Amino acid sequence: MPLSRTAYVNILRSQTGYHEGRDKNGNWNNIQRFSPETPGLEWSQGQAWCATFTAWGADELGARSLWPITASCYYAVDWWKKAGRFTEYPVLGGPFYLGKVGEDHVGVVYAYDDNSIYTVEGNTNAGGAFQGDGVYQRVRPRRGPGSPYGYGVPAFTEGTVSADPKLGGTRTASVPPPAPPEVRVSAAHIAAAARRDPGLRQGGTTYPAEVNVVEVALARAGLLKDAYAHDGSFGSLSVSAYAAWQRSKAGGAYTGADADGIPGRTSLARLGKVHGFTVID
Repeated sequence: MPLSRTAYVNILRSQTGYHEGRDKNGNWNNIQRFSPETPGLEWSQGQAWCATFTAWGADELGARSLWPITASCYYAVDWWKKAGRFTEYPVLGGPFYLGKVGEDHVGVVYAYDDNSIYTVEGNTNAGGAFQGDGVYQRVRPRRGPGSPYGYGVPAFTEGTVSADPKLGGTRTASVPPPAPPEVRVSAAHIAAAARRDPGLRQGGTTYPAEVNVVEVALARAGLLKDAYAHDGSFGSLSVSAYAAWQRSKAGGAYTGADADGIPGRTSLARLGKVHGFTVID
């Protein structure tokens, strides 16, 4: 299936702010949504996932044949080279690879100019680490220390835009900015997680992506410590925090059994209205 550069970059950028899980000691653990959601890469759960993240985007758009479906940056570089689609110049919408032979880290370029590439990356952090905790948008140097080993050249439907003189020599480029995403949360899923997750082993999850949205909202409301707001598990601390939301005036001023920490649609919609998500079902 064809692959649109704009659609591909924007689906990755829509995940900005997503975080992997934590272990029982509160440390980031590489457990994330992209490995189990990418057929053939389920085995990579718990490992470095920067390459898996880029493969996930292509798979989500039905374009597996146009992207290396691998969890290895090294094998991804080899895939692009064997396809004759690798360059040392930035490629709009293309992957960049860091390391002596591109083995250390990968992200995707959504803009570039004479000096910098503007990227979206999984398994990094605000400092640009190769082993980070989530999806970030970053700025990296085009040349010198910290610059990429090279770039893949995807076969986008819009054609190739690259600083490579052999590929057009476009000096600066960027894709259209993504539309603000509509964050959607299922009330039924959140309630199910609130009932199930506290009984699981530490960090156990039911609907982690949706729960993460609610946890972040509870943290912003000052009801849940930020350290516990990104694991996707609606555990006992989240239940207590949600009960506090239910009891608050903004949450509906519920009392007794109506403030048990199990989200109902009305109180959840109130939280979403304040903190930017839409409740469905």
